[in-house]
Amino acid sequence: MAQLKHTDRPLSRDGAGPPEAPALHDRAFDNLRFIRETMERAGSFTAVSGAGIVGAGAIAVLATAVSARQPVLTTWVWIWVVAALLALVEAAALTARKSRALGLPLISGPGRKAVLAFTPALVAGALLTLALLPTGQANLLAGMWLLLYGAGVAAGGALSVPIVPVLGLSFLGLGAFALAAPAAWANWFMLAGFGGLHIAFGIAIARRYGG
Repeated sequence: MAQLKHTDRPLSRDGAGPPEAPALHDRAFDNLRFIRETMERAGSFTAVSGAGIVGAGAIAVLATAVSARQPVLTTWVWIWVVAALLALVEAAALTARKSRALGLPLISGPGRKAVLAFTPALVAGALLTLALLPTGQANLLAGMWLLLYGAGVAAGGALSVPIVPVLGLSFLGLGAFALAAPAAWANWFMLAGFGGLHIAFGIAIARRYGG
């Protein structure tokens, strides 16, 4: 009687051979996707563009030079409103470019949360500008802009790199001084905040976090 050979390989149901191995690589991809999505939801948005913040500061410097020559408050306000819109577009464009370069989502995960945290302060600033403009007090407008922008940056920056909330707190402090300062100093406070702080912190972000 012939001796049967022992084998540890189980037969398939039809007896033709071993069963088909599970697609381990599919499971691995699913696990990696789950981990990445979890990190995106719980992590921080690191694609803030230092160059974009520096660019916003440069726009503020130009706005200071132009607005300083305007004797009418309404014209002064419109110059700064236009400068703010240009700065937002410029900074957003460079942040989007950096986000694509790093392979990070811009409109999902922490990026979306940061934008949502930042936006209410901008909306409040726009509404309060309309309310305060009839008072004719440039110091109140400058202080309010600096305070609300700082609040928005601090809130959105909580979901970003650690230096961004510090930028927001710096704007808050400067805005508090602007409220108590003479109206003639309003343009200088705008230059110090939207120009100086943006350029200084933008350079620091570009050096520490790249771009």
